[in-house]
Amino acid sequence: MTRYFVYDVFTDQAFGGNQLAVIPDATEVNEANLQKIAREFGYSETTFVYPPADPAHTAKVRIFTPTMEIPFAGHPTIGTAIALRDDGHQGDMVLELGIGLIPCRFDGANAAFKTSAPLERLAYPETSLVAEALGLPASAIKTETHEPVQASLGLPFVIAELQDETALDACNPSIDAIKRGGMLYPTAFDFALFAYTRHDNDINARMFAPLDNIPEDPATGSAAATLTAVLTETLDRSLDLTIRQGIAMGRPSLIMAQSQQNPLQITISGEAVRTMQGELVV
Repeated sequence: MTRYFVYDVFTDQAFGGNQLAVIPDATEVNEANLQKIAREFGYSETTFVYPPADPAHTAKVRIFTPTMEIPFAGHPTIGTAIALRDDGHQGDMVLELGIGLIPCRFDGANAAFKTSAPLERLAYPETSLVAEALGLPASAIKTETHEPVQASLGLPFVIAELQDETALDACNPSIDAIKRGGMLYPTAFDFALFAYTRHDNDINARMFAPLDNIPEDPATGSAAATLTAVLTETLDRSLDLTIRQGIAMGRPSLIMAQSQQNPLQITISGEAVRTMQGELVV
């Protein structure tokens, strides 16, 4: 019997946050079926858990979107850690992911992971292109703090600050412009867009990756981590951010992000609740 769980991540209530399917013991799952299973669930990510390569660690975790395997993502890390804890694991964890070792700790219902991966600034797409991809006029992009940047802590996003919540609410992504962006700035994640507004330490955000079968994501921990790293380097100070996402989708999410400098370290934390469970029959 191969069990699965479904969790809503970065929320403390069912039917909020971001959905995640977790296969807590994937050792009997046929390798050829991993991508098919992820596509069958249809969530932005599905995780498959295996025994660790190093017995000192907790588990090896593979993450699949509906279209590809990826080395790292935030809500699958938080959700998988909470699923393993709910399934009986005691104490803190070290998970083996595609980007390396990710330590996870718990504080009540809250789980947190820390990444020390270096921030990669891959490109600076033209403001006009990013605005068109978001379905906005170029004047909606705010560039005083930073220009739109394609950056990564393991998964690349085009990060753009918007002038206000009105612009954020008005986002209506253009597939044609996103396809052009993907051709001009090719990465494993096809011109995924993370648009946000900032008021001191409070962030409101939306993430779109329609070329990877994610029209909009209600909570994106990896993008939140990358944004935190970009702002930490740009503002040259440690940060303690509250990031809200998924409001426009009716799946409100809450992501907490903290950073430390020299060396750069990002901590992402949040809650998750189990909503379904069952077993695979393939």
